[in-house]
Amino acid sequence: MRIALIHALRHSPPPVEEAFARLWPEPKLMNLLDDSLSSDLAAAGRITDDITRRFLELSAYAVSTGADAILFTCSAFGPCIAACAAKYPNIPVLKPNEAMIEEAAGMARRVGLLATFAPTLASMPPEFPRGMTVVPKLAEGALAALDRGDVEAHDQLAALAAADLRDCDVIALAQFSLARAADAVARATGLKVLSTPDCAVLKLRQLLKAA
Repeated sequence: MRIALIHALRHSPPPVEEAFARLWPEPKLMNLLDDSLSSDLAAAGRITDDITRRFLELSAYAVSTGADAILFTCSAFGPCIAACAAKYPNIPVLKPNEAMIEEAAGMARRVGLLATFAPTLASMPPEFPRGMTVVPKLAEGALAALDRGDVEAHDQLAALAAADLRDCDVIALAQFSLARAADAVARATGLKVLSTPDCAVLKLRQLLKAA
């Protein structure tokens, strides 16, 4: 079984690979990375037709290799991923956050959404069900710290930002790269913390084993 992982941030592969190794090691993983997508989105300030086209091309390549499923790992590109899912209805095509959102909806009414990539906080909140309160919070400087290899500063900045979400029922970590800070965020808030890699891997396992 082959699962294609499509990334727009270069920090995303390790956490999802770790989640697969721990929760479902059997599939063969295939990583496709175009980290210019995230910088192009930040520069444009919106999803463009060109960005969507590039997502469709990456998906087409993954399907051409025989991928049984596609998991995207960057939360800021929801409309692009929806276009890919519509084009390939015969295989699971998952947004990075949909499984986590489903789990959050089953346990909480007020969710703290912690992100390190600002565009995510514009695109992701509407994906939560009606009736849920989503409290967005950007961990300023955390992604830049990760970019320069300072993982301790990344985790500290994530925990510091999460402290403002203590009045929520649960905290959802928007980026795959934030999964490494889950324990620090939990200690800073005393709340349950959901990470996108674990939730996504478990949902894919359920979907593909059922098929």
